[in-house]
Amino acid sequence: MALTPTTITSTFADLDRTQIVPSHQGPHVLPNDPLFTRLLRHAHRNHVAIVDQVLGVSKTYGELLDAVLEYREVVRAALASEVQHQLSSGSEVYFGVLAAGGYEFTVAVLTVLALGGAVVPMFPTAPADEIFYYATKSQQVAILSSSATTQLAKESAQRCGILHLDILPNLPRTTRLKPFNISISSNSPRDPSAPGVVIFTSGTTGKPKGVVLRRTYTHEGAITVGDSYGITHTDVLLHTLPVHHTTGLGTSFFPFLNAGACIEFHGKFDAGTVLQRWLQGGLTIFSAVPTIYMRLKWFIEQLPAHEQMPYKQAARQFRAFLCGSSALQEHVQDFWTATRGQPILIRYGATEIPGCIRVPLEFRDIPKGSVGQPLPGVELKISPEGELLVKTPNMFAKYLMEPETTKNALDTDGWYKTGDIARREGNFYFIEGRASVDIIKSGGYKISALDVERACLTLPYVNEAMVVGVEDDEFGQRVAAVLAVKNKNASDVTLATVRNTLRDQLAGYKLPTVLRVMEGEIPKGATGKVQKKILGPKLIPTPGYEEIPQVQVWKKKQQRPLQARL
Repeated sequence: MALTPTTITSTFADLDRTQIVPSHQGPHVLPNDPLFTRLLRHAHRNHVAIVDQVLGVSKTYGELLDAVLEYREVVRAALASEVQHQLSSGSEVYFGVLAAGGYEFTVAVLTVLALGGAVVPMFPTAPADEIFYYATKSQQVAILSSSATTQLAKESAQRCGILHLDILPNLPRTTRLKPFNISISSNSPRDPSAPGVVIFTSGTTGKPKGVVLRRTYTHEGAITVGDSYGITHTDVLLHTLPVHHTTGLGTSFFPFLNAGACIEFHGKFDAGTVLQRWLQGGLTIFSAVPTIYMRLKWFIEQLPAHEQMPYKQAARQFRAFLCGSSALQEHVQDFWTATRGQPILIRYGATEIPGCIRVPLEFRDIPKGSVGQPLPGVELKISPEGELLVKTPNMFAKYLMEPETTKNALDTDGWYKTGDIARREGNFYFIEGRASVDIIKSGGYKISALDVERACLTLPYVNEAMVVGVEDDEFGQRVAAVLAVKNKNASDVTLATVRNTLRDQLAGYKLPTVLRVMEGEIPKGATGKVQKKILGPKLIPTPGYEEIPQVQVWKKKQQRPLQARL
């Protein structure tokens, strides 16, 4: 039967254009995805995208995309035909990336996204068993590794029975494709709800959970963060954070790539190296966690006054200091505010709800201790118990292979339960602490551990403070403080002195009744956080803390604290 205009119309009425033409793909074609559309636009401006001080390379956006296209072909060719089919059909396919932040990491991440897969960044110095857990939990099909992690990645891939590919040896030595040789596919856009990134939580309770973030995390979510700080192609970020963590990735990586800015990687954080780089100039934004700001402060304060000034002047070149991950100590904020004439911009979020509250760049009269206001499109409420609940378009999709855990993370109306106790004053939000860690129930009182920490940090000899609740038969919990001291021997600090000094700031029931003093700094995890759930039981174990020589315990009927003895 001959086709008439009527039958042709009927035959193709419900077909999308992409269903009746060959797929638009090839070695020079990037996926129809907002991230790659923006990256190609930046490539035509010929701006520097990545400066890697460890490798000693500087790459423009055009050179970066050329490397991504080359590496994509290498990876695709090495994959089994079944995996290639899964990628082309839109199935969930996960790739591990074992690399520190830098050029190799950037190429690998963009390559996986260009293939249609999801990236699982892994800490490059993690133990082999941890890598094995991440790889098997996320059912990775391959591990892509930097030059520094080749051996660990190779052994891990063999143990898991999956593919391993180096990054740098498979990248072009010279530029093959210019920006005008690269195109964006005319195929249907990638599913924005598909997995884009998996970040494993710190695992403070049980095994780490794989938090699946949608592809929108890499562009729309990133643009929202970038817009809130006014990030543009003229910005240069000094990146010193781990990239397997949401702060290093969702705040200090994707927002800057989407904006066409330059990201300068310096490898593992070192205060002296970072401050020397400040002196060279040419930087506009610094993003860090409280530990880094504290260590930079310490470094400067140890110098004679005349040697401090160049570093303090260099700090004023930045139009913004960004900070997140955990609470910023008040004395650290005061130091940098006095140094720069403007405060560090605090943000609040979690791996599951990246970038939901922040202090806007243009704000100056911010209530002390506030984490700011919600980003556009984010909805917040506080439960009757005081817990902060969040709904955001960039909320995580699920926990890998843990449907029950995913369900339990939400209330019956779909609000994400942060586990953080919060309060609201006007349009500003304040985080009081973690419901499970930072709220201590002692003698019928609810005590904010953060309140006690802030008070402890006013003591002139205290650098850091960690306050936790330890189980007690009489009070339910005792207020236990771990103090890291400066310019003072740990043995010289007594619980009686601490309590007497803090009486002007804290009600009697909030005063610490257990104390451990240490020199140096409080141990932290790879992301620079003090992991209270892990560290508290180690430093002040229950039962048994009274038998530890370094732990002082206050007894109500005594005139002085007991110094625990062996």
